[in-house]
Amino acid sequence: MKKSILIVLLSAFLTLPACAPAGEAGARLTLVCTTYPIYLFASSLTEGVEGVAVERLDTGSTSCLHDYTLSMADMKKLERADVIALNGAGLEEFLEDALATSDAAVIDCSMGVELLENLSHHHDEDGEDGHDHGHWDPHYWMDPANARIMAANLRNNMVLLDPDHAAEYEDNAVKTEEKLLQAEKETRELPEQYGGLITFHDGFQYFARAFGLELLASVEEEAGSEASAQEIVEITQLVRAYDVPAIFTEVNGSDATAKAISRETGCGVYQLDMVMSGEGTGVEDYLNAMMKNLQTAAEALR
Repeated sequence: MKKSILIVLLSAFLTLPACAPAGEAGARLTLVCTTYPIYLFASSLTEGVEGVAVERLDTGSTSCLHDYTLSMADMKKLERADVIALNGAGLEEFLEDALATSDAAVIDCSMGVELLENLSHHHDEDGEDGHDHGHWDPHYWMDPANARIMAANLRNNMVLLDPDHAAEYEDNAVKTEEKLLQAEKETRELPEQYGGLITFHDGFQYFARAFGLELLASVEEEAGSEASAQEIVEITQLVRAYDVPAIFTEVNGSDATAKAISRETGCGVYQLDMVMSGEGTGVEDYLNAMMKNLQTAAEALR
């Protein structure tokens, strides 16, 4: 049953038409996106709109944006930006100084999203060596329902900022909404529960909630800052207590501790994609990445 549903959904997503590259040199309006998901939605929204360039910062090069530093290429993009689209929810602390000196209009894609509290498991309980990731979990794009809100925020702002092309934005927004809504409805048909989810990145809380997965533990593990001995013991005990068949790391993230726990317990180690990097444009790339995550979860937790 699980496999048949996933095969049908994957086939539907892969047959969606590809999106043309967004933007050209000498654009009359440049929209700079801070993350890859925003870039994918913005490129769908602006497809075919004359003179609009959509660019993105190089934030996909790191698994934790709280450590991110703007590159020279990033700063040049921000300097020529007419519009800057943010993830919000505290994710872009690295942009505070740049935004303070920018004349660009700012779109906060988190407006209207029901944010969850941050469950990040810091390595240092006193916060001396750990990272303060803020009160809210900013990884809300991992729920397709929130992706629709992000796309709507982009549409609502762009029709005001570029009213001469409002009809084109509206038309593209309808198509984007339909694709995201179709994905949201179809994935809700998946079985309610695959089992417990243990991740070595703190960004899968929205994903777990969206697809009926119980998030047993979430450890934020970054390169050079592996989980503590106590955390390893706790995760090992959870794996055994719940007979968890697999634990999950994030694509491009650290997997040292996960592999150690796998050797200790015999559970598998799989990767889930935070959709923070890629080469595509258009909402289809987001849908395909989310579908691959569902496939991975189904295979690992069956």
